[in-house]
Amino acid sequence: MIKEAITETPVHGLLKGRWSPRAFANDTIAFEDIKTMLEAASWAPSAMNAQPWRYVAAQKGTPVFQQMWECMVPGNQLWTDKAAVIILSIGSSTFANGAENKTFMHDVGMANANLVTQGVSMGIFSHFIGGFNPDKTRTQFQLAENEEPICFIVLGYMGNADELEEPFKSREMAPRSRKSINEFAEIAVNTL
Repeated sequence: MIKEAITETPVHGLLKGRWSPRAFANDTIAFEDIKTMLEAASWAPSAMNAQPWRYVAAQKGTPVFQQMWECMVPGNQLWTDKAAVIILSIGSSTFANGAENKTFMHDVGMANANLVTQGVSMGIFSHFIGGFNPDKTRTQFQLAENEEPICFIVLGYMGNADELEEPFKSREMAPRSRKSINEFAEIAVNTL
């Protein structure tokens, strides 16, 4: 079941089709498809073209997948073990010259958006995970002092929501909603 967004204005189908399921099929994502998604991430805009992102990707069944899964809070461990791939998204808080990069989190977010939008075009769905232990993640993946673990991104093909335990099954079946444009944006219109 793909829960396509119902929008106020015409929005591209890839964006309308992107959502965050928890039910994943027991199918493998090919290595080349993972590379394609990472390639899409690499073309995101960034301040000074610093590209302050780094990714660690692991297919299910690998020790790295297990290490990532162990960094998640217990509530996320209940359903993420079904994913085909877990990606750790990492951001660098400094430029190559050591100066502070104040926009690195924004830039990594842009790269993450490219990654998951490319996935939607390939029938691969994603769910961002913010519920994880950052200190354990830093240690487990030997992050440098200027690196921040931003999130985990769980990838897979659409599965059957009926196989989820509660409360995840109800969340999966609930309708999608967003704030209206008027609630989050002001638009100055030229009336001439």
